[in-house]
Amino acid sequence: MSIIVTGAAGFIGANNVLALNKRGITDIIAVDNLDKAEKFHNLVECQISDYFDKRDFIELVRQGKIAKPEAIFHQGACSDTMETDGRYIMENNYRYTLTLFEWAQELGIPFIYASSAATYGAKTTFVEDPRYEGPLNIYGYTKFLFDQVLRQRMAKGAVKAPVIGLRYFNVYGPHEQHKGRMASVAFHQFFQFRRDGYVRLFEGCLGYGNGEQERDFVYVDDVIAVNLHFFDKPVTGIYNCGTGHAQPFNDVSLGVVNALRKHAGESEMTLQQAVQAGLIRYIAFPESLKGKYQAYTQANLEKLRSAGCDVQFRLVREGTADYVDYLLKRYPNAENDPTIAEAK
Repeated sequence: MSIIVTGAAGFIGANNVLALNKRGITDIIAVDNLDKAEKFHNLVECQISDYFDKRDFIELVRQGKIAKPEAIFHQGACSDTMETDGRYIMENNYRYTLTLFEWAQELGIPFIYASSAATYGAKTTFVEDPRYEGPLNIYGYTKFLFDQVLRQRMAKGAVKAPVIGLRYFNVYGPHEQHKGRMASVAFHQFFQFRRDGYVRLFEGCLGYGNGEQERDFVYVDDVIAVNLHFFDKPVTGIYNCGTGHAQPFNDVSLGVVNALRKHAGESEMTLQQAVQAGLIRYIAFPESLKGKYQAYTQANLEKLRSAGCDVQFRLVREGTADYVDYLLKRYPNAENDPTIAEAK
């Protein structure tokens, strides 16, 4: 039987398909939205058996015209935290997920879906429990709402086939080039440094110093390893998917700067040295993000570990070094900077 991966041309979805390919699995039905056609580049590297537009696919599911798959990895969603069209994002993120979940239950197959750390909002305890949740934007709410529905179904004993919700924290790594402003800090700063000779970070906010806002930054390969763990050993539940360590944005910037300096044959710098040399610079915190910004996230991994998932997560220093190596191979020439067009 085939495996369905939604969002297959996107960031996490493409990495999901590639990881399955490495296992020798190529009977994969890819589902996505190619209105932004440049996303096809991610699919070029993938081996799939068929492709469906996300709108056509969900209608075929509702009509019972898609053959039973072995499992569904539902990575597709509108991940723009600044999206303001509530009707669109509710239909795209919540209703679509609910339809696939109910279909998977009818078929009795595993359903692994992308939730988000955005469900926690400004809370400072990151435990998979409604007491610690409170999304700050409509994107986070769509993820929160489906998680709540799943919990209600679980409490009623109405969940028979495995369902695994993975709350992704700040994911970065290969195949995110199409995401524009929603791509990771590491991605943008790689090109900033090659183009301008320095990188930019937000000034302090919410009690944090310049660049000291902390997030749980998780490398995409490790996220996919968690997905495949639950594919192999499904245990129904909602789980945090992060490193379990909050690190300041300064660590990301310094990781990118030092990795690029290493490739140039230059010595490693401390944060203080990089700031003094003007290699890391701070810009005003945007008005548009005030009241909608998570200044701190750190995944609690107790539930993930208790479910038997022993994936070891890379911290920022190692992850950014791996990512810079990848980006240098993919974009060996500075003039191929994909962020230039988006900035114009």
